[in-house]
Amino acid sequence: MRPPAAIKVVDRNSRKLQKEKLLRYFLLSTPRPSNEEEGWHLSAKGASPLSELAAPADDVLPAFSHPILNRALAAFAYRDYRVLWFGAFASTVGTWMQKVAQSWLIFDITKSNFYLGLDDFLGQLPILLFTIIGGTIADRHDRRQLLLGSQYVQMATAFALAALVFFDVVHVWHILLLSFTTGLAQAFGGPAYQSLLPLLVKKKDLPNAIAFNSIQFNLARTVGPLLAGVTLAAFGMAACFGLNGLSYLLVIVALLALNVKQLKPTERKPLVHELRGGLSYVRREPAMVGLLVVGFLTTFLAGPLLTFLPVIASEVFAGGIGQYSRMMAFSGAGSVTGALVVAWLGRFKHMGLTLLIVEVVFGGLMIAFANSEVAWLSNVLLFFGGAALMIVTSMMFSLVQLVVPDHLRGRVVSIYMVAFRGGMPLGSLAAGYAATLTSAPMMLTINGVLVSGVAVYFLLKSHGVREL
Repeated sequence: MRPPAAIKVVDRNSRKLQKEKLLRYFLLSTPRPSNEEEGWHLSAKGASPLSELAAPADDVLPAFSHPILNRALAAFAYRDYRVLWFGAFASTVGTWMQKVAQSWLIFDITKSNFYLGLDDFLGQLPILLFTIIGGTIADRHDRRQLLLGSQYVQMATAFALAALVFFDVVHVWHILLLSFTTGLAQAFGGPAYQSLLPLLVKKKDLPNAIAFNSIQFNLARTVGPLLAGVTLAAFGMAACFGLNGLSYLLVIVALLALNVKQLKPTERKPLVHELRGGLSYVRREPAMVGLLVVGFLTTFLAGPLLTFLPVIASEVFAGGIGQYSRMMAFSGAGSVTGALVVAWLGRFKHMGLTLLIVEVVFGGLMIAFANSEVAWLSNVLLFFGGAALMIVTSMMFSLVQLVVPDHLRGRVVSIYMVAFRGGMPLGSLAAGYAATLTSAPMMLTINGVLVSGVAVYFLLKSHGVREL
């Protein structure tokens, strides 16, 4: 039996160790700069030499006790990333709630498919036209302030539509105008948000952060429409728009809570000159040109897969909305799984080679799905196809963010966003017209062959992508 004196000594030592652990935890959990290579710091009064600042807390104190979780959720070890992720998720859920309710409202008012398409077009048009300008401005000004301004505008449009519906004075031109205004705000907020992400985590954890950003979007795409259906049935259409407006408050609070401050450029040139600087950088970098081409062609050729799902569900499997919903669910589950794979892998060697190989596989899955006449097999193919496509797109965006220098980040990322987002509507439009001449399965087969062909070309010729 241990003597009483020994017990007291052990107890005192144990309490001392506990106090030291608590002190160490609070000291290490104090926010630190997340990227030593960027011009962001935590001082509110002025610039501090980055060499004088300690490393981020997660390097010393893991956020999760289990090593698997610590690797898979690496980005969540950063306090600022956690805060922004949850705020953005809430806002994206609200956006999907409004998207569902707004489409229903337009059709209820007009009974016209044309106005549904026009509303979507007017929402996307400013993004395609002004995103590059928004990226240039993001490199000249505080990205957080620019993003806050974008959220204020989008919140105002949501509340305006809620009021118009609540007082029963809404007309279709109101909705179209508000959609265009929202798209204009997103054209300036989008590049600022994407440029902000790499400054919240270290470079080695950037692919993990981008992957979880994709997971956030796909989860919101699932949760938002479900909440919209419940809200529409229980409280009416105005409540959907009002809740979307309130969701912006969460991301605004998250942005205000960030402990980062951007250092202003030492030399500010005319806007047109800086815009040309971003375009010149892309032209000089073969790898960036290659990533832009691969990104555009991937979305151009892969986008029709989801566009034609209602046709496949109806004509191939003689199903209805239930079959279509199941197919969408399998595709969405695959996307989340693919993003988790990228999050687990993080940054590794030969990312460019890996994404091209996975793209070849995706093309094969697309061909197999187009020619499948067995429902369960088609669902499985959609799952793996969604996972493969998400791996390709997440890795591409990670490589863009890893390659570009910070002082050009907003401009270069905005150029990539235009190429990436521009491929989707153009591809669906072209494939939709071609499908009227042949069939949806035939067009998906052709697109599957072409998307694999694009990947094989870059595997053989590289143009800088394979070596990334």
